[in-house]
Amino acid sequence: MAGATTAQRGNPGSDRPARKAGTGSPKPPRTPKSPKPPKPPKASKPAERSGARGPGVRVRRGPVLLAALAAVLLLAGGGTWVLYGSSWLRVEKVTTGGTEVLTPEQVVAAAAVPVGAPLVGVDTDEIADRVRGRLPRIDSVDVVRAWPHGIGLKVTERKPVLLIKKDANFVEVDASGVRFDTVPKAPAGVPVLELNAAGSPSARRFDEDRLLHEAVLIAGALPEPISKATVQVKVGSYDSVVLELTGGRSVTWGSGEQSEAKGRALTALLKAAPKAAHFDVSVPTAPAVSGS
Repeated sequence: MAGATTAQRGNPGSDRPARKAGTGSPKPPRTPKSPKPPKPPKASKPAERSGARGPGVRVRRGPVLLAALAAVLLLAGGGTWVLYGSSWLRVEKVTTGGTEVLTPEQVVAAAAVPVGAPLVGVDTDEIADRVRGRLPRIDSVDVVRAWPHGIGLKVTERKPVLLIKKDANFVEVDASGVRFDTVPKAPAGVPVLELNAAGSPSARRFDEDRLLHEAVLIAGALPEPISKATVQVKVGSYDSVVLELTGGRSVTWGSGEQSEAKGRALTALLKAAPKAAHFDVSVPTAPAVSGS
């Protein structure tokens, strides 16, 4: 049997099949693609940071946080019970200090500290207000908790610088002009006010309260030795104040202005002329004495 013709078999020496007639130039051979490099394996997630835990170990924090919260609440509840519910930190005693005229018992009674109450719950401001309200002689009071069972009261009493005669008694007045107590006997070394300004031309301008204020300022500015030697402070008008000293001596003071300078001038005069009967410091830069 005759073999295939040359046209049927295509060009000799070629393994490709014959190209159809009418087509363009032959396509160049394709370059084989390089194989893609293999993808690197995915990195595993880092292990949890926690000491010697192995990689990938996850900590369950929920129970730990709950336990910590429970411990905090337990401690807080226990502390509250110790402060308020137990008998360990309760008021058992009240101490006082600073009293001179008053007695400690008077201060304790006025304070009315709730003995047996939890120490932490005691209202120290309320106690201080009670003491000042019930004892006008008290100028200030410091209330402190003395753990574990005490309350301490440190008081400062007012000091009289002037006395106002009232019937058979004496009203004590401090350096601020506060009338804080009435006593049956005049305290030693405190002058008595004698106010006689009814006929003064300045009475309308300076009423008794204003004159009392001036007298208090003068008495409060006196040096201690002179204050103790002063028996009376006589006020005839705003600028007419006379001090009566022990031994029948008198001092023309004038007004309450420049009281500190007048006090220094009088101190110098008393040393220079101890036997003089009258001193004038109404003008402190030109003091005078007489009756020596």
